[in-house]
Amino acid sequence: MPIRILPPQLINQIAAGEVVERPASVVKELLENSLDAGAHQIDIEIDQGGIKRIHIRDDGVGIVKQELSMALSRHATSKVTQFKDLESLRSMGFRGEALPSISSVSRLRLISRHQEADEAWEVRGDGSDTVTEPSPAAHPPGTSIEVCDLFYNTPARRKFLRTEKTEFNHINSLFQRFALAHFGVGLSLHHNRRQIHRLPPCRDQHDREGRIQSLLGAGFLEQALPIEEQTGDLRLSGWVARPSFSRSQADMQYFYVNQRMVRDKLVTHAIRQSYQDVLYHGRHPAYLLFLDLDPRKVDVNVHPTKHEVRFRDSRSIHDFIYRGLHRLLAETRPQPSQESVVASVAPASESAYERLQQQGMNLRVAERPAAYRAAFAAQQPTHAEEDSTAQSTQPEQIPPLGFALGQLHGVYILAQNEAGLVLVDMHAAHERITYERFKQTHGGDGITSQPLLVPVTVAVSASEADLVEEFQGLLRQLGIEVSRLGRDSLAIRTIPALLRGADAETLLRDLLSDLAEYGHTDRMQVEIEKVLATMACHGSVRANRRLELDEMNALLRDMERTERADQCNHGRPTWVQMTLSELDRLFLRGR
Repeated sequence: MPIRILPPQLINQIAAGEVVERPASVVKELLENSLDAGAHQIDIEIDQGGIKRIHIRDDGVGIVKQELSMALSRHATSKVTQFKDLESLRSMGFRGEALPSISSVSRLRLISRHQEADEAWEVRGDGSDTVTEPSPAAHPPGTSIEVCDLFYNTPARRKFLRTEKTEFNHINSLFQRFALAHFGVGLSLHHNRRQIHRLPPCRDQHDREGRIQSLLGAGFLEQALPIEEQTGDLRLSGWVARPSFSRSQADMQYFYVNQRMVRDKLVTHAIRQSYQDVLYHGRHPAYLLFLDLDPRKVDVNVHPTKHEVRFRDSRSIHDFIYRGLHRLLAETRPQPSQESVVASVAPASESAYERLQQQGMNLRVAERPAAYRAAFAAQQPTHAEEDSTAQSTQPEQIPPLGFALGQLHGVYILAQNEAGLVLVDMHAAHERITYERFKQTHGGDGITSQPLLVPVTVAVSASEADLVEEFQGLLRQLGIEVSRLGRDSLAIRTIPALLRGADAETLLRDLLSDLAEYGHTDRMQVEIEKVLATMACHGSVRANRRLELDEMNALLRDMERTERADQCNHGRPTWVQMTLSELDRLFLRGR
């Protein structure tokens, strides 16, 4: 067939295939335009899942009459003037093809009034390559775009659309992603004339948390740990849910780069790695995170829909995210409750233990309370001589997990703290404590290597063999020594002593896969920690073992000092709190 120039309408429809996959794609492009126009309020109306009608109205800067028709022309944009602008983009959209692409597969109506103009103007597109001349219209400052009968002139694409409910769910999900990134913008969403969301602009942290709660539920915010990390021009902020709030699906993961929602495998890997010690298999973490950095250090022009990005220095980004989250999750251990802080204003003559006691009922008990006092006294820190006078006037603070009352079926420890009742899975708790101690000891000594009696020969590709030479120093640090025998052959000579008996060939192949994908690997550490976790499990206190009260209290104090003590090595909770109000509800007290 001869080479020919395609007609403009067909060019626009082909371009539409890149950016307009479904109604949600249209909403995304139009929302980005509204945000770039400086809108403070954006209202969205959807009919029949967006297939019949999409209407978006904003109070942004608006478009002057002379540029209205140009807005529906290909390669026309107000956001890029030269190539170097692509290297430091701060706008949400920039390609200049969204409006003409949408117009080529729908009936589009664009009304806009520039903020300095006295009247509004309207243009229309009907799927052809022509646009009507601007005509006067009634509209406040800002812009409205109405898209009707999506894909009416491309039936092959229209038949790939799903049900009205499914298409609207995509729009609703998109709306939430935008709302969680742009707290300062008011947003509303209606479907078939029914209000779904009305979110006022957020003025402060309280408003932001209210928006998060309305979109993600109260449970997320109750379990969320705030994070604020900064190194140079890299800043990571947001909320990360505790491991106990893990999900069966990756449906509550929101990550933004310079306020742009992205899905990036390097970011996902860093977050997953930070959770590896506290999340059991098959569960997914929940988070709402914002990464801000110099726009010149990230390329957002790698995909037509701008869902993917490419970092200039991916290794440093990965390590920055991992370190911040890893440090935050290490602090998931029992902390003093608000009740214990309030209790600290009690008279100094009254001890922390005595504040937990009730009036005696003249009942005989097997254990005497002296063990509580002894255990508590043993945990008190020493103070410098000059602080002794001040200390004597301060009340004792009740430990976060309180004091042990006894055991239940040799499995659970029951304790009383200021908030109410604490139940501890003693095996799970001791397993975490033992595991963290093993890790500290192992980390201090480094990885000890063990020579193989017979080197393991592995056939690899030439590029994999090159990786071994490139990362030879790193591999030695990980306790594995590999030499190159030829262009595509390797010999494994040592492996970590803790991994003796492991499949050395599979281990090496996995290491090379990580190095090729991410430029680094945590594979060896993961495998070693699996061994340490098994050792900790076997070395921990077993169920049905009888503990004395002082042993129980010692375990509680160890939990309070141990990182990640809120979860066992498999990601399950080690303790739960039942407040007095929750206990009152169980027994209908106050009703």
